[in-house]
Amino acid sequence: MSGLSGPLVLVCWITILCWVDCSPSQQDDMAPLKVEFHSLDFRNILHWKHPHMSANGLKYFVQYKVYGDKEWTNCEHCQGTRMLQCDLSEVTSDPREWYYAKVRSLSPKGPSSWVISSRFHPQWDTSFSPPRIRPRVTGQGISVQIRSPRAPLRGQKGNRIRVTQLQKLIFRIYLMHNDVEEEVLETDSCSKELVIQGLRPKTTYCLHAVSVIPLTGRKSLRSSSTCISTH
Repeated sequence: MSGLSGPLVLVCWITILCWVDCSPSQQDDMAPLKVEFHSLDFRNILHWKHPHMSANGLKYFVQYKVYGDKEWTNCEHCQGTRMLQCDLSEVTSDPREWYYAKVRSLSPKGPSSWVISSRFHPQWDTSFSPPRIRPRVTGQGISVQIRSPRAPLRGQKGNRIRVTQLQKLIFRIYLMHNDVEEEVLETDSCSKELVIQGLRPKTTYCLHAVSVIPLTGRKSLRSSSTCISTH
């Protein structure tokens, strides 16, 4: 027995130390869940959910970094927030970069562990709204004015820039009559007007529009119906 006392004591000490140091932290029960980016028209919002064990008074802290950087940066307007989202559009404004963000909570027991998002690439991961369309009847047919969605970022004059300054898009216009699709027309995002000719007189047509990313074929939802009658 005496020959085994040394190893037994060592095993006991390892067990005690691991019970003290290797057990999950209670604060990890307070770590935020489902930390992920949601992006529409380059408005890049980080979302997360309350932990299952969430308590009243839970606060959240957000940091971000560019892929490849070693240091994380505090998102100043999302330090100690009680909200479940943080707008990171300004600090993730280069559509060609890859970004990460992370969130942790603070409860009366202390801070939780950090939870890191998946890698986020604005140009590939954002979705787009349909363009705004304004049809009017002319002598040639129906002239459709097209306006692309705007991003949250602002240009030198302080105006919000259009998403087509950051991403090439195609606009697809659906021409409907009596809920039947009669024609589908496409134009690139440089065009601001589309003329539809050869239409029947005194007929009501309805139009829908979508934005399409040429490289991937991903489409926006259809716009609401806009109807107009020819002379």
